[in-house]
Amino acid sequence: MRLILNVIWLVLAGFWMAVGYAVAGIICCILIITIPWGIASFRIANYALWPFGREVVDKPGAGTGSLLGNVIWIIVAGLWLAIGHVITGIALCVTIIGIPLGLANFKLVKVSLVPLGKEIIEVP
Repeated sequence: MRLILNVIWLVLAGFWMAVGYAVAGIICCILIITIPWGIASFRIANYALWPFGREVVDKPGAGTGSLLGNVIWIIVAGLWLAIGHVITGIALCVTIIGIPLGLANFKLVKVSLVPLGKEIIEVP
């Protein structure tokens, strides 16, 4: 079931959201000081391509640096990516088949706003 949902997700929403994260990551990697945000953006792009069967959890030991970095991320790119997830989620929830995909999009809003201090794990 995860494979079917991931393939449908990739075609309907995942590819375009991953491209958005990759563009944000490339822009962040241009300057040396913003490389941590670029790496986080690439990590989320990977998750946005294939989200079913994986989960985002808080990274142990993430502290004040992650908090400050997330505030800057929200201002620079996080808000726009979150808006993209909300719009795509609403569009997917219009059909019965798209409801699980829309819910996955809403799940990605949180990580698109605060990507630092998070890690992606496989769900058994």
